[in-house]
Order: sequence, then structure tokens, then C-alpha cells
Amino acid sequence: MAAFDTSRTTYGSAIVAGRISRAVFNAIASVMSWNDARVTRNALSALSDRELEDIGLSRGDIESVTFRR
Repeated sequence: MAAFDTSRTTYGSAIVAGRISRAVFNAIASVMSWNDARVTRNALSALSDRELEDIGLSRGDIESVTFRR
């Protein structure tokens, strides 16, 4: 009769789970960052040229401001 020891853990499964959770976290962080940039771009685009000038920006600066975030 054969006996199987089933109390051993699978080595490396925690590493794989950590990599998967890190990948999911990075994907979520990327989407959140993209959305923040989108909201900022839309808010700045809604301002008039005079309002942009008051905060030291021009229309051409909007893209560079959102990429720096």
C-alpha cells in the first residue's frame, strides 16, 4: 500500500501569486494615472486663455503638464 504525504506546500506558489497580484496592482495604478491625466487635461482645456495665462500656462502647455503627473 502506498502512502502520500499531502501536508507539503507547493514551493514557489507564493512567488507566482505575488507576481500576479503585482501585475494586477500595476495595471490598476496605470488606469488610475491615465484617468487622472485625462481629468486634468479636460479641466485645463475648459479654461479660457485668460485663465490659463493667470496660472502661467498656455494651450500648448496642457499636454506637457498632464504627462509630468
